[in-house]
Amino acid sequence: MKSLFDDLSVQVSRLTTRSYSTSFSLGIYFLHDRLRDPIYSIYGFVRVADEIVDSFEGYDQEYLLRKFREDTYEALELKISANPILNSFQEVVHQYDIDTQLIDTFLQSMEMDLQKVDYTDEKYQQYILGSAEVVGLMCLHVFTGGDKKMFAELKPYAMKLGAAFQKVNFLRDLKDDYHVLGRTYFPEVDMENFSGEAKKQIEQEIEEDFSIALQGIKMLPASSKGGVYLAYVYYQSLFKKIKRLPAKRVLSGRIRINNGRKVGLMINSLLECKMRMV
Repeated sequence: MKSLFDDLSVQVSRLTTRSYSTSFSLGIYFLHDRLRDPIYSIYGFVRVADEIVDSFEGYDQEYLLRKFREDTYEALELKISANPILNSFQEVVHQYDIDTQLIDTFLQSMEMDLQKVDYTDEKYQQYILGSAEVVGLMCLHVFTGGDKKMFAELKPYAMKLGAAFQKVNFLRDLKDDYHVLGRTYFPEVDMENFSGEAKKQIEQEIEEDFSIALQGIKMLPASSKGGVYLAYVYYQSLFKKIKRLPAKRVLSGRIRINNGRKVGLMINSLLECKMRMV
């Protein structure tokens, strides 16, 4: 029975999410149960593409990403795939009428990671759009459940939240991106002489994104507000920790929030939502 394989496909996406991201897994847990599997499926798709360009060193990454793209569109066309991640993802795309342009824009940003890119402001914005903002919009399709008016109202806020998350990730992963993968996303920033002034400018940009995004979180349906708010609080906590550190420390190692702190943030976020403080 195909339903058995469909169930397995979602389980693979769920396991992928939990294996790679405890923070997003916690956020998903606080979504309404009918929303969890679709978001797991979106994350699983995004995670596999990201791993191809980040972790498959020594293999033909360009070919693997191209094959993943072809398999994705084949899965969307046939409404099935022998790849469990793609099988669960195509189901969500069809169920929630996710625009395939969002998928294409995401994959274009993944392709940028396979090249040596000198990031101008334009290319930086292009990468943020594809790697983060459109992923937020895929999730928003699920959260709004086909309500086109609500989707249109919340779209700019979802994009700002995705952008904020990605920019925090850039700061968190600065060392590995620059020293291991040879990437520099921030335009006009000299990573050999990464300064406190440059760090502060980036942080101001992130603060503006977070401020706008929070307005949208408050407008989300109750079914998704708690989970999205928890992810927001986690990233805010990570961002505050990064802000307290000197530029050289950010460039010397990945910044983390320990699991105990994550549990504390989870409890506080849940209470704030229950008390309707958000």
